[in-house]
Amino acid sequence: MTPSKPSPMRRWLKRIVVTLAVLLVLIQAIPEGRDHSNPPVTGEPAWDSPRTRALFMTTCGDCHSHETRWPWYSHVAPASWLVQQDVEEARRKFNVSSWNLSQRHGTEAAHEYESGEMPLWFYLPLHPSANLSDDERDELLAGMRATFGD
Repeated sequence: MTPSKPSPMRRWLKRIVVTLAVLLVLIQAIPEGRDHSNPPVTGEPAWDSPRTRALFMTTCGDCHSHETRWPWYSHVAPASWLVQQDVEEARRKFNVSSWNLSQRHGTEAAHEYESGEMPLWFYLPLHPSANLSDDERDELLAGMRATFGD
């Protein structure tokens, strides 16, 4: 009995999977997205309470501060490219770790958080600790308004 030949569709599927695996390995050599530095904190806002700061850092701090916690997938391309780009853009727009510079968008941050624009939709499933209860959400929002103004 001779072994049956794989179907043409199965051979193509195998080729595609192998090609994708090889490409995934090769793109790891691209250095883009690997600057996982956290610059020094040069100034912070005058937080209304330590609790507001703690809630902010839990929910917003990974992107909007120099205290980013870099998860494992931020070291694997192509996710590393996206994470690096998101953090750099977020730090440029609003950064509580360089508060002594001209980055004072606190009122806008509170509004975006209240309206649900922040955190971004894909952040919460990847960072379960950022999923605050309704009471914590209200507490953070009130603290952001007290800290940054309304």
